Amino acid sequence: MRFEVTRSIMNMFATVAGVGVVAGVVTGFAGTDAASARSVRIENKIAVFSALDKVTARISKIEIPLNETVQFGSLKVTPRVCYSRPATERPKTTSFVEVSEVQLDGKEEKIFSGWMFAESPGLNAVEHPVFDVWLTDCSGGAQPAQAVGAGGSQAEPGQDDVPRPVRRRRVRR
Repeated sequence: MRFEVTRSIMNMFATVAGVGVVAGVVTGFAGTDAASARSVRIENKIAVFSALDKVTARISKIEIPLNETVQFGSLKVTPRVCYSRPATERPKTTSFVEVSEVQLDGKEEKIFSGWMFAESPGLNAVEHPVFDVWLTDCSGGAQPAQAVGAGGSQAEPGQDDVPRPVRRRRVRR
């Protein structure tokens, strides 16, 4: 009985807040539509990693082109895709990476295959007894296309683009 009352109260608050609850999962965007929530994604050609050698305490910067493999110690790192956002938006750099370890007998064992996030390096970094590898940046991507005006042509600089002087107000104390 107590669980039913709690669930109905949660549903009531969620409905009042403008958020729908379906099967115990909160859904909705509080007044935003999917088109405005979507951001521009830049596809890059190079993934930039930092790698730590724990024996020598040396951190190395490694730039790896997509779909190519670079060896760092006994680890082989292969980035498959690398996405970032324009500088005008909140940073979000992600890469899908495969990491394998070369064993002493020459065999390769895949130790990591997944997404890495530059803004959260501890979330999905490769932690090895001797080496650590994490994503720091993506580079070599083309800038997103210019904004298209209402007539279908590219936006041209006009009066709206001209910087205007800032009027300062005097504050009396």
